[in-house]
Amino acid sequence: MATAKTAAAKKAASQANAGKGKARAPAKEKAFRNTLVVVESPAKAKTIKKYLGSGYTVKASVGHIMDLPKSKMGVDIENGFEPQYEVIKGKQKVVTELKAAAKNADRVLLATDPDREGEAIAWHVKQQIARRMPAHRVLFNEITKKAIQEAILKPLELNKDVYDAQQARRVLDRLVGYQISPILWKKVRRGLSAGRVQSVAVRLVVERENEIAAFVPVEYWSIEADLKAALPPQFRAKLIKLDGKKIELGSQEVTTPLVEELKKLPFTVQSVEKKERRRNAPAPFITSKLQQEAANRLGFSAKKTMTLAQRLYEGVELGDEGQVALITYMRTDSVRLSPEATAAAREYVREKFGADYLPAEAVQFKTKKSAQDAHEAIRPTTVELEPVRVQKHLERDMFRLYELIWNRFIACQMVPAVFDQTTTDIEAGGPAALHPADNEPRSFLFRATGQTLKFPGYLAVYGAQVPEEPEAGAEKMEGEDEEKGDIARQLPPLEEGQRLELVELIPEQHFTQPPPRFTEASLVKELEEKGIGRPSTYAAILSTIQDKEYVEKKENRFYPTDLGKIVNELLVDAFPKILDVEFTAHMEEELDDVEEGKMQWVKVLEEFYQPFKKSLRAAEKSMRDVKREEQPTDLVCEKCGSPMVIKWGRMGRFLACSGYPDCKNTKDFVEKDGKIEVVEDLPTEENCPTCGKPMLNKRGRFGRFLACSDYPNCKTTRPITLKGVPCPDCGGGLAERRTRFGKSFYGCVNYPNCKFAAWDRPIPGPCPQCGKPYLLSKYSKKEGPYIACPDKECGYRREAPEPGAEQVPPRSAAQP
Repeated sequence: MATAKTAAAKKAASQANAGKGKARAPAKEKAFRNTLVVVESPAKAKTIKKYLGSGYTVKASVGHIMDLPKSKMGVDIENGFEPQYEVIKGKQKVVTELKAAAKNADRVLLATDPDREGEAIAWHVKQQIARRMPAHRVLFNEITKKAIQEAILKPLELNKDVYDAQQARRVLDRLVGYQISPILWKKVRRGLSAGRVQSVAVRLVVERENEIAAFVPVEYWSIEADLKAALPPQFRAKLIKLDGKKIELGSQEVTTPLVEELKKLPFTVQSVEKKERRRNAPAPFITSKLQQEAANRLGFSAKKTMTLAQRLYEGVELGDEGQVALITYMRTDSVRLSPEATAAAREYVREKFGADYLPAEAVQFKTKKSAQDAHEAIRPTTVELEPVRVQKHLERDMFRLYELIWNRFIACQMVPAVFDQTTTDIEAGGPAALHPADNEPRSFLFRATGQTLKFPGYLAVYGAQVPEEPEAGAEKMEGEDEEKGDIARQLPPLEEGQRLELVELIPEQHFTQPPPRFTEASLVKELEEKGIGRPSTYAAILSTIQDKEYVEKKENRFYPTDLGKIVNELLVDAFPKILDVEFTAHMEEELDDVEEGKMQWVKVLEEFYQPFKKSLRAAEKSMRDVKREEQPTDLVCEKCGSPMVIKWGRMGRFLACSGYPDCKNTKDFVEKDGKIEVVEDLPTEENCPTCGKPMLNKRGRFGRFLACSDYPNCKTTRPITLKGVPCPDCGGGLAERRTRFGKSFYGCVNYPNCKFAAWDRPIPGPCPQCGKPYLLSKYSKKEGPYIACPDKECGYRREAPEPGAEQVPPRSAAQP
């Protein structure tokens, strides 16, 4: 495999010679009086403006300005899959401001992010504001003065191949989402969605749950011995062999006689092996590894990690230094580092820790063959900005993420950690010990492993932390094997032939365990290893499958919901190819080929669409109509005596009277061990304002609500109000409601007398900036969840807290 440096050179050469990405001559050939630079975000614009000075105007597009329409397919399938882009609703003002700025400029530089999304934004900005004037692309991996000024001097032509790759993905997702989703609406419930990648992610979670449900535990036993030598400490060894063969203890009946036999045998040290083990430093972060480590070490979701990383990349205020970008671009699959960054890290290690911690040569890491290798690994823009130096300027979680990135970068250029590991084999029995049944010699072999840290190496910066489960990712020691024992223990001085004192024998029953449910970290790793999605899409995938209520997170683990299970079952049956993991990975490879100019984007769509079209026709006819299915039960309706059946509704499965519509009795239920148990209405501490009887927490077609327990004599009902947030207009309660199209909003319970309403969930205030009596829990695709003042002129906002009092799951966008 080529070194990271060679790979970088190849990538640069391919961009420089691709025609569409050819570097132009330096800008000094012509003097430009005013240059308009367009970026995505206001924060990024502020950081870049600081480095450009006079003659440059920096404006933000605030993300995409054009997209396919929400109200229709927006793709002309019969005419080469031509997309019908339009200016996004609410972005016309931004476009107008960009056009006005372009009129006063004699060239436009498009400095959007260096990836497919950024390329698409650049093309759309050019189409809107720079059709008749020079407009070129500038690419930089970090927002530093040197990187920006070098990029400005070497503008590029816009890259049509990269744009086409993004366009192909967008059209593919639209074809799948807008043609499968209506079938789900018809067969299951309105508002559901299917996605080319998200549905495969749901399938992984559902299939893991099926594996767990089908898993049959197998009993096995272990025998350990607490032993004493001449000197402390006491230590523990595990029985691994009997008469030279690996021992397998399947039951207590087998184990107990062996324990009784061992109590009578002498324990002697058979061998002592001492080895020096090395644990190599991990590579610098790529996107997926950053998401995994942030989940394991900091407890962050993938979305939160990427939101914080985006802000670190675009720049934060550092007091007198102004707006400063702290990390390089955070969407990358390469572990490559620039020679300058590597040299800076090595110099820091030399000065801070000394020559003993510095490898003889710079450490190079190999990037996977499948990686695009378009950008460097994620690293600090400069080692001079140590975490302790910027801590006072950063929010707590932003600092923690920056510290993680900074420490990993420094650690990757440090020597391995060195351990002294001792493995001791201990024999119980031997030639003098005879089997009680046949008087044949018996030999039990126990093994104890201990280790001590000899030299910390990179652990001095990036301390080891054992992940929750193996798939979450962990560095392995050189030469580390499966039978490593408990390497955390220390052993006393031991010599071959030394007799040991048996303190206690510990027989213990175990059962084999099913595969663990996915965490955020392990699901990202699974997606990465199977080639599903790309680094920039993982956070969106995990967020979408939760927003759509296909999976839910409990105790940091993903569980499929009933809705997720049934939708997955229907899609796998109707669209086996699209839901196939290998097919999805192959589509990603073809999109990469489009980006590299090896394949036409329309051809990719044509090859996909013809078989997909046939599957659509078949699904419309043969897919199960879950809406109309009724599963019989043994329960009887207490109101009319008709059998109760299980049906599917907006809120999932429920019990309903088979006598509907004459009897409209419904109930919640849970299924335990194959048996159906009715969930009664929940009591509350509130009394009915009409008759004084207790109010019950009941469930209806639009969710839960409060109703009088004396129904039907008293028909008083009211919605469940938000705690601690009175209506700002009349002081009444606020409750979640739904429009006739199913979209949630929050309105006053005193409607129509009071017409206060908000799309975002109000939370207890007041606003610390303007004193507004409440705040809003908001959500954006780019930044994730955040807290903001409802008064736009105030502009107060802060990061959403850790899951708890204020945290509210973000609502998904109102589209299929």
